[in-house]
Amino acid sequence: MEDGRSEEDVVALKEDEDNVQMEDREISRVELSPAAEKRRNMVGFWLLGLFNNFAYVIMLSAAHDLLKQSPADVKSISSANAEDQQSGRDCNPVSTGAILIADILPAVIIKAIAPFLHVSAQTRVIVVTVLSGGSFLIVSFSTSNIITYIGVVCASLSSGLGEVTFLSHSHLFNPMVLSSWSSGTGGAGVFGAGSYAFLTTIGISPKTTVLMMICVPVGMILTFCWMLETPSQSASSPGADDSVPLIPRETEDVQVHMDFTEKLQSVGGLLKYMVPLGSVYFFEYLINQGLFELLYFPKSGLTHSQQYRWYQLVYQLGVLLSRSSLHFIKINNIKLLAVFQGINFVLCLFQSIYWTVPSIAVIFIMIFWEGLLGGAAYVNTFYRISTESEPRKKEFSLGISSVADSLAIGIAGGTSILLHHVICGLPAPPS
Repeated sequence: MEDGRSEEDVVALKEDEDNVQMEDREISRVELSPAAEKRRNMVGFWLLGLFNNFAYVIMLSAAHDLLKQSPADVKSISSANAEDQQSGRDCNPVSTGAILIADILPAVIIKAIAPFLHVSAQTRVIVVTVLSGGSFLIVSFSTSNIITYIGVVCASLSSGLGEVTFLSHSHLFNPMVLSSWSSGTGGAGVFGAGSYAFLTTIGISPKTTVLMMICVPVGMILTFCWMLETPSQSASSPGADDSVPLIPRETEDVQVHMDFTEKLQSVGGLLKYMVPLGSVYFFEYLINQGLFELLYFPKSGLTHSQQYRWYQLVYQLGVLLSRSSLHFIKINNIKLLAVFQGINFVLCLFQSIYWTVPSIAVIFIMIFWEGLLGGAAYVNTFYRISTESEPRKKEFSLGISSVADSLAIGIAGGTSILLHHVICGLPAPPS
């Protein structure tokens, strides 16, 4: 009996020691886990921002080539080229602004509808992945501009739904993942435009280059499924599931307490942010989609298509730099940025008509400056809204204000089509 008791005591002692060790390991895991989760999720959201905006950027970077290479439109292109030879200008028969409209309006629509739907995050990401992958496939194998536009619309829907989905999903994580998301979307501009420009420059055809991007949506769904680690407290909360509203709980509470009249009154107070931001983006995309392909330098050593691609890359570099500048400089006067961007547009318009600038290097500097202005306007506008809005109105204010730049981009796309045709109809200035 004594031996038995002694053995039981030994076993009990051993169990106590094991429990203490397990507790120590658990404490260590709890202490280390949040930091590990934060690092992993920061990287994950940066990748999601990169992958989500990639298709949108690729479609805009490839706009000049996509409109030029549809076999079914060869006849109209030949006719347009004949007219160009008479005017002395090298113009596409359709402005790249048409691609911009197809690339932005569906995103605006889905952003307006999605917040009112309740669908699981997994289902939404699957839809985003299918739309993104489908856009690359459709554009790569298109035989006419109409089919190309369908592919671009798929990319737009993917980008818009993905943005709403991932921003909503971020409320389960440390708030700092939003900074990673924003940085990733800026990176999409540089890596998207840069990869397209590089691959086409080394001899790969535009449509083959677009097809190669099919790996992007694959990377997005892999990142979402295996990279993100929901914080332990969220994972362990009772009754937790994967059905996440497309608007955070806080937003739902705000909207419950804000009636339609109050929302309209709030919009009036937000015009001081929305109008300057919309003005910056209107001039910005008039330049990008209405004038980029008209800023042509025949003796630069680059083909017309190559110049257009590098314009896009230089612009995206400026955007990325200024979107990452908030920690170093904050700009309150967004109206001043709108004025600068308007001046930028006038200078580019003058050059596209009269060809007065002697070197393409000057245009690269102007385009980089354009990107800096656009990125600075975006990040500083939403920073001001976030810090100056009433807490209960903050979510609604940020959401409705995001319509300003999207609508401005859409209007600029339509205007750029008219601008393109007017300038292409003018005689070229004497050499």
